[in-house]
Amino acid sequence: MKHRLRPSQYAILIAVMLTASVGDTLLSHGMAQVGAVDPQHLHLLWQALFNPFVVAGIVLLIGFFACYMTALSWADLTFVMPATAFGYVVVALLSRFWLHEHLSLYRWAGILLIVCAVGFVAGGPSRTEHPSSHPDLDLMDSGAGR
Repeated sequence: MKHRLRPSQYAILIAVMLTASVGDTLLSHGMAQVGAVDPQHLHLLWQALFNPFVVAGIVLLIGFFACYMTALSWADLTFVMPATAFGYVVVALLSRFWLHEHLSLYRWAGILLIVCAVGFVAGGPSRTEHPSSHPDLDLMDSGAGR
């Protein structure tokens, strides 16, 4: 399978993977420092907004969303999704070795299953790799004639 992507597009896919996984991990670490938030302790949400790990996690997740939208503007979801699936592996590794969370064999198996399933879906044809041979159908799909 040949991909005709520019290096900047590969960089966006890597940024999708890293910003999502590191952002989620930082957010989890920050919220663990803040403590459980329930209806009786809503003031902890304000405290969380000033936690540097929570702020950094939010900033990275905003960056993820921007990179994700950028990638979806030029590629199919089935092409972009593997980047987020490999992000699950990064999250699992960060959770295990930085947050010292216990990951059972079932969780590792679930992560492996998700990565394999996304890889299976991504293996099919996509507009990213094969330009459409029917420009009239593309025009109809775009809604430009409405």
